Amino acid sequence: MSWVSTEDAGPIRWLTLSNPGRKNAVPPGGWAELREALEDFERSEARVLVIRGDGEDFCAGAELDPSMASDVPLIDRHRRMKQVAAAATALHRTTKPTIAAVDGVAVGAGMNLALGCDVVVATTRARFSEIFVRRGLSLDFGGTWLLPRAVGMQRAKELALSGRIVEAEEAVRIGLCLEVVEPERLTARVTEIAESFLSGAPVAQMFIKQGIDASWDVSFGEALAWEGQSQSICLSTEDFAEGVQAFVDKRPPEFRDR
Repeated sequence: MSWVSTEDAGPIRWLTLSNPGRKNAVPPGGWAELREALEDFERSEARVLVIRGDGEDFCAGAELDPSMASDVPLIDRHRRMKQVAAAATALHRTTKPTIAAVDGVAVGAGMNLALGCDVVVATTRARFSEIFVRRGLSLDFGGTWLLPRAVGMQRAKELALSGRIVEAEEAVRIGLCLEVVEPERLTARVTEIAESFLSGAPVAQMFIKQGIDASWDVSFGEALAWEGQSQSICLSTEDFAEGVQAFVDKRPPEFRDR
């Protein structure tokens, strides 16, 4: 059985993680599956991606067992981590909106998978943790980059150095998620947010994501230069012309990604 499955509901693609009995932990080979699914979404006609877990949990990170601490050659460990990095990179490079629908546990790489999405919506029973340090590990799946951008430097260090559990109420307060809903409302609320993203022009959304993601690493002048270049491209698209005409006509625009 595949760990990753996808289903399209119109322009919204639902990606489900499923590892029954293991809180949807990533099995051996799972990173490659996830990368392939993310790359397929980027190539597809789908406009928004929602990542969720099967059942009452999101993802418990990677499957761990005692054999992983055995005398495995360093090169083999490095190859495994390159697969983790490739999946994280595929999510980060996605030019279209992504949403994490978090129910239950989102810990370790599962937490960073959620944080790698543009928006995180959690349920009241969601629990987050950078559990790595309690397993003798450092952060992975982009956690060192994603976490401080979500919660700030000091809070990121406190969460990562302790590996403590963050309940849903605190998670929304410190910025790990956008909002918290009752479990039975998760699918409906995520669908509402996904549908709101469908009202935006795809080319503009691509540049918006790229510009915001890069904002921590550039000067204000560099950000303005980026905005000038990307806006010049947007001004030349058919979708811009459609957006203006729709405004004049007082109707919703019909964007065509060109």
